[in-house]
Amino acid sequence: MKHSRRIRSLFLPFMVAATALFIALHLPLCAQTPAAGETSVKPGINTEYLKPNLDVSKWVAKFEKPGREVFDQREKIIEALHLEPGQRVADIGAGTGLFTMLMANAVGPKGKVCSVDIVKDFLAHINDRAAEAGLKNIQTVLGTDRSVELPENSVDLAFCSDVYHHFEYPRSVLASIRRALRPNGALVVVDYRREPGKSPEWILHHVRASQEEVAREIEDAGFKREETPEFLKQNYLMRFRKK
Repeated sequence: MKHSRRIRSLFLPFMVAATALFIALHLPLCAQTPAAGETSVKPGINTEYLKPNLDVSKWVAKFEKPGREVFDQREKIIEALHLEPGQRVADIGAGTGLFTMLMANAVGPKGKVCSVDIVKDFLAHINDRAAEAGLKNIQTVLGTDRSVELPENSVDLAFCSDVYHHFEYPRSVLASIRRALRPNGALVVVDYRREPGKSPEWILHHVRASQEEVAREIEDAGFKREETPEFLKQNYLMRFRKK
């Protein structure tokens, strides 16, 4: 018995080292590499929103109008999220709060929506909007250009609508989203299709990456892509699961 215990004690350091090596090799690359030195992939993309005394009504008129695909298809997009009463979800880059309000109704009074944005004026507008609608399950969160500023393992689903192309530091932001998601949590991204020869010129100029490039970035951040319905034309919808 003493002999077997001695053998186990001798091999224990090697077993620990081997386990650590296995974990390191199977972690996503971004989980191993600090993102502190990440450089902006689209400098100035958010400058217009960060001006003092932002005219939020201008953006409400722009974001929430017939003819804008995500507005016209908002109910189908909410359906595709498969939200359930009582869930905790995050609306990343919530803007004027269009989807925040719809998600708050979907998860019900026992659920919660964390409405995240880097623009204080948008968050103030969402707070006013939630109070007017009598919705007490909405919490606004001021994020940064590198983090969604949500607690670890705090949400079941993170949602970004026409926001991913505004991430100046996508690797850092994705890492913060992954930390905020609970085990097996989902990330749903809606964004513009960038297809040379098909997409309007303003999209080609404004949006830096194609759908497949975005998918690769998200998968490299520790997510697995899942099948999703195809009902959008100018945009796409992709769903990912936290590994």
